Amino acid sequence: QVQLVESGGGSVQAGGSLRLSCAASGFASGFTYMSYSMGWFRQAPGKQREGIACISRSGGVQYYADSVKGRFTVSRDNTKNMLFLQMDSLKPEDTAMYYCAARTDTWTSYRCYAGPPTDINLWGPGTQVNVTS
Repeated sequence: QVQLVESGGGSVQAGGSLRLSCAASGFASGFTYMSYSMGWFRQAPGKQREGIACISRSGGVQYYADSVKGRFTVSRDNTKNMLFLQMDSLKPEDTAMYYCAARTDTWTSYRCYAGPPTDINLWGPGTQVNVTS
């Protein structure tokens, strides 16, 4: 059974940086890590879950929500089945639970961040990020 496990969350002051990681394992026969397009989503208390950064299977295409563009960088290491989110210039409004997500279909801007987070095949349990002012 495929599992996604996030790590790297914590508390940081505004203006600081964090790097989130997501480890994928347990692929079914016929599937590999590169079978999945990957993404990062977040959910703040009282708000809907939102997509913020997504990356294609090869890593060659990335999508970013306007709220994080220029501050966050998504990347993946297909040799280690890992997904990363480098978060710089963090703001208090970045405080949320951050989730790793995988889907077998490709991303579009709508599927990643402009529309609701549907058609996601796998979710991780999440890692909490707190940004203090």
